[in-house]
Amino acid sequence: MKFTNIEIRACRHEPEQSYSLKDGKPIDFEFLAMRFDTDEGMSVETFGFAGRSALAMGAVSAELLRPFFLGRDPDYREQHWHDYRRFNRAWNFTPSYCYAPYDIACHLAQAQKAGLPLYKHLGAVRDSVPIYGSSLTLPTAEAYAQEAKELQAKGWAAYKLHPQADIEVAFEAHRACREAVGPDFRLMSDPVSNFNFQQNLHFGKMLEELNYYWLEEPMFDECHGSMRSLRDTLKIPIVGGETAENHPAGVAELVATRAIDIVRGDASWSGGITGLMKTAHLAEAHGMNCEIHTAIYHPLELVNLHCAAAIRNNEFFEVLVPEELFAIGLKDPIDVRDGHAHLPQTPGLGIDLDWDFIDNATIKVM
Repeated sequence: MKFTNIEIRACRHEPEQSYSLKDGKPIDFEFLAMRFDTDEGMSVETFGFAGRSALAMGAVSAELLRPFFLGRDPDYREQHWHDYRRFNRAWNFTPSYCYAPYDIACHLAQAQKAGLPLYKHLGAVRDSVPIYGSSLTLPTAEAYAQEAKELQAKGWAAYKLHPQADIEVAFEAHRACREAVGPDFRLMSDPVSNFNFQQNLHFGKMLEELNYYWLEEPMFDECHGSMRSLRDTLKIPIVGGETAENHPAGVAELVATRAIDIVRGDASWSGGITGLMKTAHLAEAHGMNCEIHTAIYHPLELVNLHCAAAIRNNEFFEVLVPEELFAIGLKDPIDVRDGHAHLPQTPGLGIDLDWDFIDNATIKVM
């Protein structure tokens, strides 16, 4: 089986609700929608992460990655992974997430050909995964507390805050959430590298007093020494690695030297399913969990869910909330019941992409 045609669509969706990152600038939802045709009449479809510019990432994908993959056999995805690493070093230097949809397509083609759901083709561990909600950057402490209470009432497993960069506001929000949900509901914190080392020491001790479950990305992933010092000083587990390039090598030092307690990866930013699974197995060999980072849009979240169901050393499935804001691009919703996300049982991804939505969001076909 060979890839004979790869269609790349640069897409933009303007959500009804305004969404901003920690810089406070509103953004539209930009993504790639891709269809891979084979010489055996099979097609596979996936989203691709595009950051703030689908046109820019689509052009990179069309210019560098599509020629690399055309004519290749998806059964040789491991060989492609190694070949591309060398190809990328030869002055291409594309981000890992540009490679991800091509790797995902190889896995999906194999699963569809085998007639298996993706997670069973990878090697299933379970059929459902506990789900937790991950906040946007909210305006007030009360807004975080209300969201945490709502997810607790729905039976979700946990809630994670992405606090504002003002550390006093962050302190207030974390205290408000603990007061709102009581002592036992799991809460996590991800300040997204907002604070310096000294601030993180105080922040981490406050989280320990409030019985938070983990502290994620307190500093940039490449700050190995500071991360290790935090990990040695604080009792709360330290989580990191999601922005490191070239998984698993990019997180190997963090894992092997215990600069972190839990490593992050996902099927998008970590260079596809292959990179994520290698990171998970590296962590497993060190007795460490690999918690899968949100892939934002639900067609990629569904890929993450399949991977989570095939990784023993993974506890949760993360989705951004409010989840309906990001539940775009799938014909049917991900099945969430009783605090768990349940895996679809049809071959491949298990839920088709919504091409009517994609057609309306397309700004350029490449």
